[in-house]
Amino acid sequence: MTDHPRAAGTPRAPDAAPAPPPPVGTGGTVAPLTRIIRDALDRLRAFDRRRPRVWDAAVTGFWVVAAVLDYTSGGWRTVARDDVTAPEPLVLLMSVCFSLPLLWRRGHPMAVLLVMAPASLVNIWTGAVVQAALLQLIPVFHIVLRSSFRTVGAAAALFVAPVLAIGVRIPSAWGQEVVSYVWGLVFVVLLGIAVRTRREYTEALVERAHRLERERDQQARLAAAAERTRIAREMHDIIGHNLSVITSLADGGAYAARKNPERAGQALEAIGATSRQALSELRRLLGVLRDAGAEAGRAPQPTLDELAPLIERVRRAGLPVQLELEGDPRALSITPGRQLTVYRVVQEALTNTLKHATGPTSATVTLTCSHTHLDARITDTGTGAGPAVDAEDAVPPTQGIMGMRERAALYDGTVEAGPLPNGGGWQIRLRLPLEDTPP
Repeated sequence: MTDHPRAAGTPRAPDAAPAPPPPVGTGGTVAPLTRIIRDALDRLRAFDRRRPRVWDAAVTGFWVVAAVLDYTSGGWRTVARDDVTAPEPLVLLMSVCFSLPLLWRRGHPMAVLLVMAPASLVNIWTGAVVQAALLQLIPVFHIVLRSSFRTVGAAAALFVAPVLAIGVRIPSAWGQEVVSYVWGLVFVVLLGIAVRTRREYTEALVERAHRLERERDQQARLAAAAERTRIAREMHDIIGHNLSVITSLADGGAYAARKNPERAGQALEAIGATSRQALSELRRLLGVLRDAGAEAGRAPQPTLDELAPLIERVRRAGLPVQLELEGDPRALSITPGRQLTVYRVVQEALTNTLKHATGPTSATVTLTCSHTHLDARITDTGTGAGPAVDAEDAVPPTQGIMGMRERAALYDGTVEAGPLPNGGGWQIRLRLPLEDTPP
């Protein structure tokens, strides 16, 4: 459902207010009669939206015919005062002046009321009291629906002023003309306020539904983007690390094949083992992305216990790595997410060393555990430039460093990457709090 605002001077929506929510019974079904009435009103509104002038002409024609019949049948004489001085052609003219302007009641209700005001004054002053004068309440109703309360007050004064004027001149007119006109005005104003309140409430519900739809779509897009980022990060860690290890093993095996075939065979076995592990991790990751009907392997994510096998694979790839532990991680209740973060940061750091370091290189992984924080420091002695630097340096971070920082930020941690102070290598420092920061 959408709103259809109309500019001034153009036909508005039909006279009736938007249909309220259908009543439901105990079984949750709409009553047959209510459904028939609602469907008929919906079709009427749809027709009015397509052909508003047809509806306006039909309503105006009905009231013009009713006013003329009241004149031709002499019905107006039954309510006229005894001292009526209006000639019959004037009565016919007043009947037309009260009914014909209704054609523009929705586009210009105040102008219609202004056109009717002189006829109303003549009607009361001459004592004819044509009943068509009550048709002024129709533009008043539309003014209440559309305009401010100040405009409604002006319209009410314009409607009542001729009646009050004649009431002052002829005190006997209070019992018939003045009271009936005032009560009619009060009823129409209250009805207009009720319809307007209901319409605004319905429009607010529609707008809220649209806003919730937009927010739901935005949340879905954000969730999809976050999931794509997480998958890309996992794919980068798995493929980048394992391919770097395989490349180093292949280069070392090619070199060893000329001098030591046995070492070349060991390199090929290590390549096969690393490839199988990479395929297994990729298969497990991609299996989770399949439909719910497909059974996907859900092996646990790496933990701190997997650091030793990781370092062993890197050693077999040709990079001497030493693991140093300060404190016992098993004595602390470290969440699986934090353990995975440490594992991936160490994996990415050693992969960067394999890819970017030149010359004789060794690496050290230092894991420090305290009661409040978990720190990991990965250093190497390579002479090549590192893959990324901190924000204050000229070179922007690569995807690997950005992935490390994103992982650490999930647990209010930090990652610093840069050259060692003496310029003889590279270091990456991870610091993770063991407890979540309170909001």
